[in-house]
Amino acid sequence: MSPFAAPRARRFVGVALLAASAAAPAHAASGVSLELNRFEQKDAACRISLLIGNPGDKALDSLKLDLVFFDKDGVISRRLAVEAGPVRAAKTSVKLFDLPETPCDSVNKLLLNEVTACGGAEDCLALVTTSSRVKSVEFSK
Repeated sequence: MSPFAAPRARRFVGVALLAASAAAPAHAASGVSLELNRFEQKDAACRISLLIGNPGDKALDSLKLDLVFFDKDGVISRRLAVEAGPVRAAKTSVKLFDLPETPCDSVNKLLLNEVTACGGAEDCLALVTTSSRVKSVEFSK
């Protein structure tokens, strides 16, 4: 065997791995972004506006979020399960939901604890990124 055969074989394996990763589902590669966009007090509830971005070419029938809210002292104040789907492909949308009997200014942090369903992807939590535009409220996972 020629001394040049091994490097060529490694290059072939590298190209094959690159081609395999390019064939992965588009929604897994591009992901879904969740932006905490706005808090608005509505009577005794805090109305939450969540901006959901799906730049991929795969729609999600379901996007179930397990959200945990923390107060100013870092103590868990509420937990809420939300269905944010369906999420259309190549689309940004807004979902609104109310956090009952909670003043908006009492929330300091929002944790995406889990994504319990995301339309068939295997690791739903890894599919999602979080950010916040609400002043003084962190949104993380």
